[in-house]
Amino acid sequence: MPFGIGATGLILIVLVGVLLFGPSKLPQLGRAIGSTFSEFRKGTKECIDEVEAKRD
Repeated sequence: MPFGIGATGLILIVLVGVLLFGPSKLPQLGRAIGSTFSEFRKGTKECIDEVEAKRD
């Protein structure tokens, strides 16, 4: 699992999320977090590619 989180930890995080945000908000929250990570990875890759291009 990513970040060293096991199945038990993941279940605990989901339960806390349900308690804090309610079941109706979790899909929205999941999409927002997913798109944020996706944009972060995209930006990181672009930055690395740019540095490598300048280095060559």
